Amino acid sequence: MQELMDQLCQAVDAASDALLAVSHDIHAHPELAFEEVHACQVLTDALKANDIECDTGVFTLPTAFDAHLKTQGGGPTVAVLAEYDALPGIGHACGHNLIATAALGATLALKSIETQLPGTVRMIGTPAEERGGGKEVMARAGAFEGVDAAMMIHPAGFNMATMPSICVAEVEVIYHGRASHASAMPHKGINALDGVLLAYQAISNLRQHIRPTERIHGIITEGGQAPNIVPERAAADFYVRAANEKALEALKPRVQACFEAGATGSGCQVEINWAGVDYLDINTNWPLADRFEAHAAHLGRKFMTRAEVESSFAGSTDMGNVSHRLPSIHPMLAAAPPNVVIHHPDFARWAGSELGDQAALDGAKAMAMTAAEYLLNPALQQESARAFEVSKGLS
Repeated sequence: MQELMDQLCQAVDAASDALLAVSHDIHAHPELAFEEVHACQVLTDALKANDIECDTGVFTLPTAFDAHLKTQGGGPTVAVLAEYDALPGIGHACGHNLIATAALGATLALKSIETQLPGTVRMIGTPAEERGGGKEVMARAGAFEGVDAAMMIHPAGFNMATMPSICVAEVEVIYHGRASHASAMPHKGINALDGVLLAYQAISNLRQHIRPTERIHGIITEGGQAPNIVPERAAADFYVRAANEKALEALKPRVQACFEAGATGSGCQVEINWAGVDYLDINTNWPLADRFEAHAAHLGRKFMTRAEVESSFAGSTDMGNVSHRLPSIHPMLAAAPPNVVIHHPDFARWAGSELGDQAALDGAKAMAMTAAEYLLNPALQQESARAFEVSKGLS
C-alpha cells in the first residue's frame, strides 16, 4: 500500500508543470457559472492528452464532463469532482482553478496505477457552483447514480477536514409599479423601488429574530432609470441560509412575507422567483475525511480540530447536495494566509500564487491516496457506507 501511495505522489510531482499550467490558464480566464467553456476545454484536453476517456456536455449541462479510468472494474466507484466557475468582478476569488487542478492531478495520479485498482474511478466536471446548483442539476439527470463515494477539495486560509456549511436558497424579486414624472406628477406613479426598499427594511428587522445559524443577505440589482422618473420596475437578489433543510424551509416563508409586504406597502405588483435548486449542508463522511486528513498530514499539513471547524464561519456549496446522496468529503486546504477570506479580490491573487499552487498539488496527492485506499480497502468501504447510513438526516 505504501509503495502505491508513494507512486501516486510521484505521479503528481511528475505532472506538476502541466497541472500548474492548467491552473494558471483557468485563473487567467475566469468564467461565470454555466459559461465555463474555456475551463472545460482546458481540462478535457488535458485528460485526453493522457489517454483518459472523456465525454463533454453531459447530464444536461454543456460545460460538464465525465471521465473514466481503465481500471480493473468489479468494485466500487469513486468520483473526484472539479469546479471551475468564477465570481462576477473578482474572478477566482473562491479558488476554483485550484479545485479543478487538484481533481485533475488526482485523476492523472490514479491513472498511473489504474491497472492495480479494483472498481471504477471517475472525474466529473461540475459547472455552476457559485450559482445555479450545478451538482444538483446534474444529480437529477443521473450524474451520481452508481457512485459509492465522492470527493473534492476547496482552498481556504486554513486546513480543515471539512467545510463548515449551512443550506442556502436563492430568490429573485421583481417589483412592478407605474412610471410618472417624479416632480410634475408624482401622484400618478407607483414607485417600484419603494417596494424593494420596504422589503429590504422588513428583512433587516427580521434578522433580529432569526437563529445565529441563519443568514439573509441580498443586493438591489435594479432601482430605476433616472431620478426624475418614478421607477416602474425594481429588482433584488437575496440568499436565505439556515443550518439544515428543515430550518431553511421554515425560514423561507418568513422572507416571502417580507417581499409581499413590500408590494402591499408600495402598491406594486411583485414577482417572487425562488431558484429551483436549494444548496444543502454538507453531510461529511468522517471515515473518508479522516483518511484524507491523515494523507494530507503526511504531506506536512496541520489541520484544525473538529471543534475549531464547527465554531468557524459557515458558507454553502452544492457539494452538500451530493453528500446527502452518497458518502462524500469536502476538505479545505490552505492556499492563502489565515487573514485572507474567500470571495475577496486578495484571495483571487493567492489562488494564482505559489501557495495556491502547493494547495492544488497537495490536494491532488491527498485525494489520490484517499481514493486509492478506498478502492483497495473493503473495510474502509464498509465503514464509510455504515457512517453514511447512520448520518442520514443527522447532519
